[in-house]
Amino acid sequence: MSEDYYFLNTAEQHALQSWHVGLDDNRGDRARLRRAESPEDILLTDAFFHFLAKMPEMFPQKLPQDQKLYVSAAIAGLLSQVKKGDTPFSFAKQLATPMKDKSKAPMSELRFQQLQKSPTTDDFYRRIIRAIKLLGSNVNILSLANDIIHWHKEFEHQLDRHPSNRLAVRWVTDYFTALPKKSD
Repeated sequence: MSEDYYFLNTAEQHALQSWHVGLDDNRGDRARLRRAESPEDILLTDAFFHFLAKMPEMFPQKLPQDQKLYVSAAIAGLLSQVKKGDTPFSFAKQLATPMKDKSKAPMSELRFQQLQKSPTTDDFYRRIIRAIKLLGSNVNILSLANDIIHWHKEFEHQLDRHPSNRLAVRWVTDYFTALPKKSD
């Protein structure tokens, strides 16, 4: 798994970026998606079907059919929380990289561990929204969408046999390599 966005093919990456840019001109859809408290709420909005119409057929292609709709709703809802998506850093790296004029990581190690070990999909959804807010709503949307798909795949199905292909290992590597060193 050497690609940065293993769970998104090129067409899906372009569609997500195009849809996200279009949200600035469609504030009604953004507002409806942002107000939803869970992916299940998003499934009932017209804004979600506008999102699906912009995505390639069978989005996201690297998920089993029974997960596609729910995970798509989670992606639409969480990306609607992002105002700017122009950072090149991975989502986990952003959580450890101090923001301008700050010396501490936006997300503490404890909260980062809690995010990784979210016991339910709704809990994961709420914690990602909190993380996006901690990052000032400026998140790499492709990294975030890729990681949402990866998290749901591992949550619903068995973990990869190779630890280096697991989301938790990648997140920990990105987070702790970017985390400012503590001075004694």
